[in-house]
Amino acid sequence: MVADSRVERILAGLDPEQRTAVTAPAGPVCILAGAGTGKTRAITHRIAYRVTAGEIAARHVLAVTFTARAAAELRARLGALGVPGVQARTFHGAALRQLRYFASRLLAGREMPELLDSKVRLVTLAAARAGLRADRAAARDLAGEIEWAKSSLIEPGEYVVAAAKALRETPHDPARVAEVYAGYEKVKRANGVIDFEDMLRAAVWGIEEHPDVAEQIRAQYRHFVVDEYQDVNPLQQRLLDAWLGGRDDLTVVGDASQTIYSFTGATSAYLVDFPRQHRESVVIRLVRDYRSTPQVVGLANAVIRQARGAEARLRLELVGQRPPGAEPDLRIFPDEPAEAAAVAVRCRDLIAAGTPAREIAVLFRTNAQSEAYEKALAEAEVPYQVQGAERFFERTEIRQALVALRAATRSTPGNTPLVPAVVEALSAVGWVPDAPPPGGAARESWEALAALVRLAEEYAASPALLPIGEAATSAERIAASARSELASPAVASERIAVVERSVTLADFCAELRRRAAAQHVPTVDGVTLASLHSAKGLEWDGVFLVGLSDGTLPTSYAKTAEQLEEERRLLYVGVTRAREWLWLSYASARSPGGRARRPCRFLPQFDRSGGGRTVEAPGGSRKPDRRRSVVVSCRVCGATLLAGADRKLGRCADCPSDLDEGLLDRLRDWRARVAGAQKVPAYVVFTDATLLALAERRPSRPAELLAIAGIGPRKVALYGDAVLALVDGVRVDDVLLAEASTDS
Repeated sequence: MVADSRVERILAGLDPEQRTAVTAPAGPVCILAGAGTGKTRAITHRIAYRVTAGEIAARHVLAVTFTARAAAELRARLGALGVPGVQARTFHGAALRQLRYFASRLLAGREMPELLDSKVRLVTLAAARAGLRADRAAARDLAGEIEWAKSSLIEPGEYVVAAAKALRETPHDPARVAEVYAGYEKVKRANGVIDFEDMLRAAVWGIEEHPDVAEQIRAQYRHFVVDEYQDVNPLQQRLLDAWLGGRDDLTVVGDASQTIYSFTGATSAYLVDFPRQHRESVVIRLVRDYRSTPQVVGLANAVIRQARGAEARLRLELVGQRPPGAEPDLRIFPDEPAEAAAVAVRCRDLIAAGTPAREIAVLFRTNAQSEAYEKALAEAEVPYQVQGAERFFERTEIRQALVALRAATRSTPGNTPLVPAVVEALSAVGWVPDAPPPGGAARESWEALAALVRLAEEYAASPALLPIGEAATSAERIAASARSELASPAVASERIAVVERSVTLADFCAELRRRAAAQHVPTVDGVTLASLHSAKGLEWDGVFLVGLSDGTLPTSYAKTAEQLEEERRLLYVGVTRAREWLWLSYASARSPGGRARRPCRFLPQFDRSGGGRTVEAPGGSRKPDRRRSVVVSCRVCGATLLAGADRKLGRCADCPSDLDEGLLDRLRDWRARVAGAQKVPAYVVFTDATLLALAERRPSRPAELLAIAGIGPRKVALYGDAVLALVDGVRVDDVLLAEASTDS
């Protein structure tokens, strides 16, 4: 009876699909769990249910996930359910524990080799022996290729063919990478160390080649649960198969639509093929989203609905379970600085209104994008923290670049234009314009240095703001003094003047020092800045998805259909991080006056023609809706307005209002009396939104009336004179009297 009551408590509160997953019989079970659908709840309750019902013993369960944090959460939840003793570990943690336990047997009494924390140092040595000069970024990329190969069970001699088959974008010629890979293995053996892939391989070897070890491990672990199964690589699957030893008491949980780590060797193929590999398997779909509002869920569904490829066969149509919330905020800005500044201001306003800073995140495609948001948030005095990456000015290549720039100030003539001087100085650290290298880490470094060049371009294009008398020639002081007489009292009191002068490399270095100092203020509770990859598994109340332009997301390096689909899934992951509200934005150009860019192709809400929505054309093709092709920009922040109400007002809903309440009262009074005389509803004359727009924008001529959405030539002919008179301050009675005399 006690056991029955405990079982009922475990089942209480589960939705029908979760309950089906929890109570599924022993054997292969595949839980397809969409974002926010309670997958951790399902697998922990499944384990607890089976243990409490007496079906299995806790000590015989091995639950495997991909991060120590997730493993700790599994253990904590199982403890809260009254089921301690379950082993919940990462693949690497479980393998290491087993190797240490069986080391004396497997290594004939020798000590277990030291485990490498990082491949980079040994890869650098191997590259040098192969005749390749590899800086830290290049070594990281080579290490990544070696890790992919080893995780994919590819030996050095097989690398060239395998890389070609996988369409890898290799950091060097594949044959040279294979040479470095082989050299790395030799250097590693000579140093008596192993890496993480060796550890997994050793665990596999221990089971496959030592029947006594296999028997003992399989007697201990009889029931397996694998979380995030879409992220398993071939080496991890080989270890899982070794643990199972032909048995089938296996529960896997995953979401093919969140497969975003294929560059590391992870593949959703095992999840996709699970029903075929396990003919008797039970497949359950969890689609009730408890994390996000229906509006966020709807956008996530729209993003992933167009997916193609193997993963798309398992896509889930999520159903939001939370109360309705705000529609996703879609914004287009003229350039990236304007986008970053608007995000920072919005963050500041949200925090002032009571949203904890830790519940806000700004997510972007690449780490190199963080600098603009670090700067904007710092200038807005908004605390922030960088997730899963170094802050911009703490990156190794940026620190090296700052040293090179400071050194160049001693040899660069003062009249040298700033941007060429910066480019020349960066050549000392190997940066070459318009030549981004292949490979993720090397490309990230190149992009970070390119961001310094863009900063120089912006700095050179802006007039210098100098305190009068400081670092200025006599001619500059005269110009400053003359200009200060025309400046506002506030500006004059601070004795700041706009000086027309050529900024030097020394000026730019001083500006970089100022920015670095401003952004290094330690923060504890701050807005999270994170790449989309590092945001997976996390969630926030509010999420800003920024930089959503083609070439950035999807990255310009995504060439194949499979690579583009992974970029789509990356956006899907970003959207599903938001609980309550979501901001999506892109900049029409990288910098003011720059080349125009197209919005992210995965977001149909962004118009490709400049402001209109995208509609379905006959036959299923998509084309712009030309009825809304006129671009309307926010008169406060400059964002392109997409929502009808915002377009009518001429500003974003959350931008400051300059409403003339007296004018609004007069307009309402006038509308009521006109509608009464015409015997029509008031909205037939003008809607409430139109009156609000008139009271905010206060048009002074017919052309300005026509610029307000919802007011066309007919309305101007009928009511234009009256409205303009009301805006000028004429009383309602006088306006109506004038209209009456005109009619008579």
